[in-house]
Amino acid sequence: MRFALSTEQLDFATELRKILDAGQTPAAVRAWAEGDTAKGRTLLRQVAEMGVFGLIVDEQYDGAEATPVDLVVALVELGRAAAPGPVIESTAVLPALLQRLPNAEPAQRWLPALAGGALLGTVSFGSPQRGIALDADVADLVLVADGGQLAVGRRTPSGDEQPADASRSQGGPIASIDPARKLFQVEADETVADGVQDAIDYAFDIGVLACAAQLLGAGRALLDQTTTYAKQRKQFGRAIGEFQAVKQQLADVLIALDLAEPLLYRAALTLDSGDRARDVSAAIVACGDAAHRASRAGLQVHGAIGYTAECDLSLWITKVAALRTAWGTADFHRGRIADALRAAEPAAAAV
Repeated sequence: MRFALSTEQLDFATELRKILDAGQTPAAVRAWAEGDTAKGRTLLRQVAEMGVFGLIVDEQYDGAEATPVDLVVALVELGRAAAPGPVIESTAVLPALLQRLPNAEPAQRWLPALAGGALLGTVSFGSPQRGIALDADVADLVLVADGGQLAVGRRTPSGDEQPADASRSQGGPIASIDPARKLFQVEADETVADGVQDAIDYAFDIGVLACAAQLLGAGRALLDQTTTYAKQRKQFGRAIGEFQAVKQQLADVLIALDLAEPLLYRAALTLDSGDRARDVSAAIVACGDAAHRASRAGLQVHGAIGYTAECDLSLWITKVAALRTAWGTADFHRGRIADALRAAEPAAAAV
């Protein structure tokens, strides 16, 4: 089967990239890391106006009712720009989770504002995220999904003593390799739905898919920045991009990214099939490895300057390092792939 993005999808990606470039995303990311979210929220509102936050939201909740492939197209661009904030949670996980609940009231309550960009949301899964939520300090909606139960969450108070009436502001952030990622321990407060493990599993898998898309986009951005630098930086009177050792590194990165991309779009196409867990795990492993290769090549070509806070490249390097394990480690996902393959063996043998 031949797969290719449609003209409309390519045009959508181009327009979204223009908005993100015009929004001076590196400045917004640095401000977000310092606790100033104004620039980042302005950027995300502009993205929401393009319909990104409502892509997989049903029309009855003011969404576009688009396909997972459309969502992946958008998230690749958000990863390419290193956009700050809980974009995976707000664009993919919460819409998928709320729309699969047996009770429509939570979706009616939150999805229209989420789709329009007026509300930012985040979510914590019991495993493998261990009750940690991204940007719970600035999110308008915090949900906790664990043990088949979905609940509105609140930040766990810091310190040894945790009073029952603790406010959200008491819990401090958990350190991340990416300064723009503020992680908080959260706990269930008000129950929204019970016995919804299938919805939780689906929402987690679409989060894995969205993370893989962001990783692929970040890897593409790292390759572009490194290639540009290699054409400009000179040693021994020649641009370093002319040296075979540099060319080989960049070629290896391009091959890794190009091989990961089909796995990403396959996972988007099979999201509603029995192969969902296997395919999203394969996508995030491949995209994570390719983005990591792009990070290493970028750092080696740039030299030590590439990891300094003053160099924009560092924003993508630290983001890739954080995203690679944000939705489960590579070992976790390889284990899921192995389990799926073992489960398929008896059926194959019977044939």
